[in-house]
Amino acid sequence: MRDYFIKKLHELAEIDPRIVLITGDLGFGVLDNFRKERGHQFINAGVSEQLMTMLATGMAMEGRVAFTYSIGNFPTLRCLEMIRNDASYHNANVKVVCIGGGFSYGALGISHHATEDLSIMRSLPGLTVISPCGPWETMEATEALLSTSGSCYLRLDKSFGNDAPSKGESFELGRLRCLQEGSDVAIIVTGGILQEVQKATAILENEGVSVRVISCHTLKPFDSDGLVEIAQSCNAIVTVEEHTLCGGLGSVVAESLMDSGVFLEKFLRIGLEVGFSSIVGSQDYLRSCYKMDSISIAERIRNLLED
Repeated sequence: MRDYFIKKLHELAEIDPRIVLITGDLGFGVLDNFRKERGHQFINAGVSEQLMTMLATGMAMEGRVAFTYSIGNFPTLRCLEMIRNDASYHNANVKVVCIGGGFSYGALGISHHATEDLSIMRSLPGLTVISPCGPWETMEATEALLSTSGSCYLRLDKSFGNDAPSKGESFELGRLRCLQEGSDVAIIVTGGILQEVQKATAILENEGVSVRVISCHTLKPFDSDGLVEIAQSCNAIVTVEEHTLCGGLGSVVAESLMDSGVFLEKFLRIGLEVGFSSIVGSQDYLRSCYKMDSISIAERIRNLLED
């Protein structure tokens, strides 16, 4: 997803002089063209993510749209006080970009596993939280950030699913997207783990299960009205996220259903259940270990529907 983000941001920077991209001393391979062609809109803040965030806030308050860019938890948890007190509190146009959501950097261990970021970032007042499922949503969300006032968080994954738009479809932040129709179960997914959900859907459909696949690219603001419509037309809802179950997508959906007075007989949250992700390995390996791979997703949904 990183490449699609940079491609779109580069295009936008050519026509919008407000844009500035600030990196925490990484990404030079993918950022080379941006740096060479838009050098006056590019800053390397060094290995100093907190100062990077404060710099972005200052520039935003002077009229810029500042994108901070780093991997895993570095642009979020390491900078949480600055995002809260400087950017979000002042409603500054700071767009925090993480290019390593979930287990993207699985081989580097827990310090690089971004598995609590969604719940923490969505708790900050006034901050928009976006977690695209694929390339199209990534590019569309990048453009939408320019017209979204205030601070935002864009969480990108190394992996991605097929999020291709339907004919004539337009992108809108804060709206659920139906990627596939179905009536037995609705799977609501955020992030690149859509890849595993679509594989699991193929398994279930071969067994005669009708599956609706819903992309939740925006966790905040959340599409409560769209969720109620889904709940009224499907027998069960399952949420899937490469993130802790505490405060993430599953929590957003459960909260919204309860607040709307909708009570489901069958509801399942799939995500990280065991606390910290202490295992080291590839993204695929960690998904398998923590029962978030396609086979595990299909099995858990099968069990849910059979109960």
